[in-house]
Amino acid sequence: MSNMGKWLPTLILVCVAVLFFALIGTQYPTVEAPTALSYSRAKVLIGEGAVTSLTMRGNRLSGRLRVARPLTEGGPPVNSFRTEVPAIGDPTLLPAIEQANVQLTVVSAEESGGWRLLMSILPWLLFLGVYFWLWRRMYSNMAGGMGGGLQGRNDLSGFLRGPRDDKTIEVPKVTFKDVAGQDNAKREVSELVDFLRKPEKYTRLGAEVPRGILLMGPPGTGKTLLARALAGEAKVPFYSISASEFIEVFVGVGASRVRRMFDEAKARQPSIIFIDELDAIGRVRGTGFGGGHDEREQTLNQILAELDGFEGHEAVVVLAATNRPDVLDPALLRPGRFDRHVTLDLPDKAARLAILRVHTRKIPLADDVFLEVIAAGTPGFSGADLKNLANEAAMAAARDGANDVAMRHFDDMRDRIMLGTVRTLAIQPDERHRLAVHESGHVAAAYYLPDADPLYKVTIIPRGRALGATYQLPEEERHTLPEAYLRARLAVMLAGRAAEKEILGEISSGADDDIRGATQLARAMVARWGMSEELGPVDLRESDEHPFLGREIALPRRFSEESASAVDKAVRALLIVEEARALEIIRAHRARIEALVKALEADESLDRAAIEAELKPALSAAAGA
Repeated sequence: MSNMGKWLPTLILVCVAVLFFALIGTQYPTVEAPTALSYSRAKVLIGEGAVTSLTMRGNRLSGRLRVARPLTEGGPPVNSFRTEVPAIGDPTLLPAIEQANVQLTVVSAEESGGWRLLMSILPWLLFLGVYFWLWRRMYSNMAGGMGGGLQGRNDLSGFLRGPRDDKTIEVPKVTFKDVAGQDNAKREVSELVDFLRKPEKYTRLGAEVPRGILLMGPPGTGKTLLARALAGEAKVPFYSISASEFIEVFVGVGASRVRRMFDEAKARQPSIIFIDELDAIGRVRGTGFGGGHDEREQTLNQILAELDGFEGHEAVVVLAATNRPDVLDPALLRPGRFDRHVTLDLPDKAARLAILRVHTRKIPLADDVFLEVIAAGTPGFSGADLKNLANEAAMAAARDGANDVAMRHFDDMRDRIMLGTVRTLAIQPDERHRLAVHESGHVAAAYYLPDADPLYKVTIIPRGRALGATYQLPEEERHTLPEAYLRARLAVMLAGRAAEKEILGEISSGADDDIRGATQLARAMVARWGMSEELGPVDLRESDEHPFLGREIALPRRFSEESASAVDKAVRALLIVEEARALEIIRAHRARIEALVKALEADESLDRAAIEAELKPALSAAAGA
């Protein structure tokens, strides 16, 4: 905002105040101060007929003269005077006033002209004060809040430019060596480095750099880090902004910010523009409940126009990141815009090991720490999760007063991330026994079923939202899920309920989460993956689209009621079969399972070795038989 805009509220306030007091002045004209007289002198003036009007306030009397005259020796002529009536009163005063035909006004002693004037202008003063405060607040929001990060640039162009400062256009110090576990994604974008360094090498042959590159992947997989590493590797300016920062209260601000950002990037080419969370403004337009926001659509239209406006010789690359590519508008993804898609997946075991090595470079590790073991025990962790694990382990070691981070710190923090924080609950002995039986059922099914994932740990210590947990760790990364493996998962989920039914003779509500998860998995097997002989390879899933993402107004069912009933029957049959298999395992190994229950009640947590110590003899005996 310019200096004129900065002082505009003050100027308006001064002008309004001058106009207001000018109007007040017409109602309350300025007069000279009355001359003080003795009471006897004032009474003489009244008797002479020199007074035209009198005002009495309590024992104070003020009057105006017919003709200005000097009232004091050597004094100037005056028009008014004031005096005080004696406290004992004067019964001759009123007759003298009536005889002189003087107009008399009696005012209450509590009422005064100044107080009346103050009360009349007080509402206006409050109104002007509130008006001034609102203007200052609006100016502060525009210069600081909505245009934050401008570092003193309190002008309108800074507000339209958006919350970006000089730091956002520096060349990042991050390079590809700081990005671990995403080798495929790095290879896909590495060719852009050569283009940004030597654009003439490509333009002389008529080649054009891809205008838009869309980085897709789950949260925490390193999309922003990869974009910064690309700019750092190419040593070019990096313009970074979140898509949500384009949207403001004022319509048209987002489109203006897009134009200014692209103009700055073109002026400093070669350069990189990075738009994070593109789905905030790039959702499908015009359908469903998700569209219709004028400001969002104007901003999206401006981005599309800027991408189309790139010339072949401009060395500007636009990168965008999203974890919801399915909701993006098709116009964003067509050739010539964000036509190159780079997928960043959750890291596998080797990638997790590389990421851990990057994030533990500055952490002193104890001799018992093996990053390979930690990488194997953290399936499904993203790069951000692994960074958080290393940081939490370092904080735990600092709380213990240790000089280095030990393996137990990593194990404790991994359990905290996976299973939740330990809760202190007063659990009754019978409920504790039921928990041990329930978790032992899960453990037995996972141990004796050959297609199930290996066991990692079982605990009846309340963590997070669960009273107990049985955790399995896959020995290898799976990209497809065989039917035998999925059936084993169903049996493991239902084995806790089966153990309660067989050992305790009754079931409880503790299987709520198990039943929900097993039902969802069984329905996916039947309706999506065709793992039902009765139904066959038919897609009978419910619509995956969500109405609030702007894809569909309703969720229509694409199959008949008869097919839906067949799906329900197939899901129920599958669950009953796998629960019967789990129940058979519980009955076959009941003695060893009861021993496991006692060990679990005594120690509360058992690792893989302790579990095998209780269940392996039963497996050996069964093999010998």
